[in-house]
Amino acid sequence: MNHFLQKNKLKLGVLGGGQLGKMLIQAAIDFDLHVKVLDPNPEAPCRGTAHEFHVGSLQDEASVLSFGEDCDILTIEIEHVNAQALEKLQQMGKWVYPDPKILGMVQDKRQQKAFYAKNQLPTAAFWLVDDSDQLLNFQHKLPLVYKSAYAGYDGKGVKVLPNDFKFDAPLSFPGLVEKKVEIDKELAVIIARNPSGETVAYPPVEMVFHPEGNLVEYLISPPDVEEAIETKANSLAFQLVEKLNFVGLLAVEMFLTKKGEVLINEIAPRPHNSGHHTIRANLTSQFEQHLRAILDLPLGKTELLVQGAMVNILGHPEKSGSPTYKGLEKILKIPGVYIHLYGKAQSRPYRKMGHITILDKERQTLVEKIHLVKNAFQVEVENGR
Repeated sequence: MNHFLQKNKLKLGVLGGGQLGKMLIQAAIDFDLHVKVLDPNPEAPCRGTAHEFHVGSLQDEASVLSFGEDCDILTIEIEHVNAQALEKLQQMGKWVYPDPKILGMVQDKRQQKAFYAKNQLPTAAFWLVDDSDQLLNFQHKLPLVYKSAYAGYDGKGVKVLPNDFKFDAPLSFPGLVEKKVEIDKELAVIIARNPSGETVAYPPVEMVFHPEGNLVEYLISPPDVEEAIETKANSLAFQLVEKLNFVGLLAVEMFLTKKGEVLINEIAPRPHNSGHHTIRANLTSQFEQHLRAILDLPLGKTELLVQGAMVNILGHPEKSGSPTYKGLEKILKIPGVYIHLYGKAQSRPYRKMGHITILDKERQTLVEKIHLVKNAFQVEVENGR
């Protein structure tokens, strides 16, 4: 069913008012959608761009139900929302993407990993743990990576347990531990599927993580890997989206091991940090693609127009406060460099404050520009603490 043709002007409800929502609104303007946003932060980035901006809890069932009552279609820009409320809105006849049952599974990393195992999708070996006493049973398997079952993002809720790990260290339970694999590169594939079953994937990206912030520092597309690895990564993304019967946009984060294996790490059922470069570098941006998918419109072509990179603009590593930006004029003199500031009122250590897209026909020049931009552009904090 083509949702876009069902009404003269659809009202799209977006749960979450962060930067992903803001960029989704920018794409929605071209479709003449009326966008209504719910976020607990009155200063969220979407506050000035949404047609309607409502302050309220994403976790409270009553708040989400009330928000969605007059929407035609609902989607998310953050996973940490009340899936039960979305399921009730779906039962009321609202179009809800991603499917609330899939969202509920993604919200629990234990369920995610169990899904991969059940469907024979390659992932790191893992074990579920309910408390610190149970964790002791895996001491002989060190080194491990511990993951909290709920509410983790950008490295939060994740802890490497080295060979000399002290088992009295505080951790959040329930959770899981997985075998620490020898990682060569971290990859991601953005894939989209509409209700009619049409599916397209973007070329994989290589993600480079900040050593202290434990989140993506920059990414580059295409990755510096053999064609067979790109093919394997895309194949896994297609298998995953079909087994989930997923509709919308799905980001699939993967490990390429030193043995040449491609393992699924985690998924995000929404536009994702690993797809920001597509706004400039690909024929169709991930945000337009997400709208095409949930509206059951033909999906856009995903080819790269030119080699692309994305550098995250991260908050000052030691200070919080009102942000100012140093080096803007310098980087904008570089051909193929584009700035995206999110409009966040407060900077915090390693908080994503924006991103910079970089384009170039030559790989070596692209890499040089990445490092030039990283060194030239910085977030300063006024009256920081």
